[in-house]
Amino acid sequence: MKRNIIIKAAVSVMGLAALCFPVNAGKLVILHTNDTHSAIEPNKDGTGGMLQLKAVVDSVRKAEKNVLLVNAGDIVQGSLYFKYFRGEVEYPVANMLGYDINILGNHEFDNGMEDLAERYKTLKGARLSANYDFDGTEMEGVMQPYIVKKIDGKKIGFFGINIDPRSLISEKCIDVKYEDVIPVANETAAYLKNKEKCDVVVAVTHIGYKSSNDKPGDVDLAKASKDIDIIIGGHSHTLIDPAHPEKYPSLINNAEGRPVRVVQTGKYGRHIGKLEIDLDDLKGLDGSKVGYELIPVTSRFPEDAYDKKMIDFLRPYKHVVDSVNNHKIATSLYDMRNNSWGMSNLTADFGYWYANHIADSLRNAGENIPGIDMSIMNKGGIRQDMTEGDVTEGQILSTYPFSNRFMIMSIKGKDLLEAMGVAARKGGEAVSGNVRAVTDADGNLIRLVIDGEEVDPDKTYYVGTIDYVAEGNDDMVSLANHSRIWVDEQEVSVPILMWFKRQNDLGLPVAPSRDPRFVRSVAQ
Repeated sequence: MKRNIIIKAAVSVMGLAALCFPVNAGKLVILHTNDTHSAIEPNKDGTGGMLQLKAVVDSVRKAEKNVLLVNAGDIVQGSLYFKYFRGEVEYPVANMLGYDINILGNHEFDNGMEDLAERYKTLKGARLSANYDFDGTEMEGVMQPYIVKKIDGKKIGFFGINIDPRSLISEKCIDVKYEDVIPVANETAAYLKNKEKCDVVVAVTHIGYKSSNDKPGDVDLAKASKDIDIIIGGHSHTLIDPAHPEKYPSLINNAEGRPVRVVQTGKYGRHIGKLEIDLDDLKGLDGSKVGYELIPVTSRFPEDAYDKKMIDFLRPYKHVVDSVNNHKIATSLYDMRNNSWGMSNLTADFGYWYANHIADSLRNAGENIPGIDMSIMNKGGIRQDMTEGDVTEGQILSTYPFSNRFMIMSIKGKDLLEAMGVAARKGGEAVSGNVRAVTDADGNLIRLVIDGEEVDPDKTYYVGTIDYVAEGNDDMVSLANHSRIWVDEQEVSVPILMWFKRQNDLGLPVAPSRDPRFVRSVAQ
């Protein structure tokens, strides 16, 4: 890591002059977003959207002298704009917004390294990662570990920190040497503070607010740090609201008892974060001296406040997306926005039905395959909720945007139990309706029940799932110990879309079970 910092240190020095302002100190405003996920247009509630987001950024830039804009990762994946155009929209829009600092999210890798390198190097702002080593890959030379911005004579150091990609990013999509978050972050922060003599050190991260399955989050990083003043985070979609610090505290004491300001803005560009630093009062700076607020991104701006260049750029893409979004294919019986299990259950139940349908076809073709025991899907692969009423083709394609394939696998019960134990500790995954994962009060798996029978560790089970889950991703590592029986040639959205259309043809509404399938034991 030290070698990388020293070799690449000159990069930051070369960029200093670009942000030099008059010597008199004043105020620095840092605006930041995370996990906008291709939300080019406003959400259904009218919040977010890139035109409205830029209107907020422009208004702050007009009102303030020193403004930096930070992107904490996952600007792509989650709408038809990415599914159809593969980044052709999001990266130019990011440049129109004028991000000064960019870091990678995990979904930036969804189209593979070659595509990522081609897209990401077009970003005009600094591209930071201190703990991903891309030497010898398509991404070599695209990233740098840190950058120093000189604002009114003060030095502000920024560095990027990325999440452990194991069991999160498909191995076919990423080629990187990962270095552990906390030691690299502390080493880089110390370098910026002591060698570069930075007045403020900012870690821009995509690791999540809290730890997950032994992977450290921003809270862990803050507690283990000594030289970090601010952490601008992403990945967990956490809305850190300073008005309600009891839910997700924004001030976390570091290893020396000094508060670190930790921030994150939720998802889909519904809010933009605003940090304020008094450049005249940096001596003994800690997070409590850094002002913070969330600015809602809404339609409150007049029409002429929207960026004309961005409107013109988006017009042809919007035409394609609108044509798909307006095509009704089904009807939902109820609103699933506030129910975490409706869409998960629907997806897992479809996976169970589809796997059994394929198994029947394979048997008819002479293959020796028993019935399917259960289905496992990942909640993270379901990107949209479903509202009561009309369901459109675009909505389904946006709900299942990934290029995963359905598959059938055989696997030992002990590996199923281990994977469901991980899922239970994380709050549960999507499993078919014939399954109940029984937990204790702390979320630890007690037993897994399929069709009323407890899973036998030594028995072989046949499971419908998707290739991403079967690889052991989403931390369900033991599922990789499977034998593949069949894999679909189509992306998951294709058979799901056909099923929705068939429901409509039959005059049937979409009405999945909303009961949780990860349940707490009553025998305690």
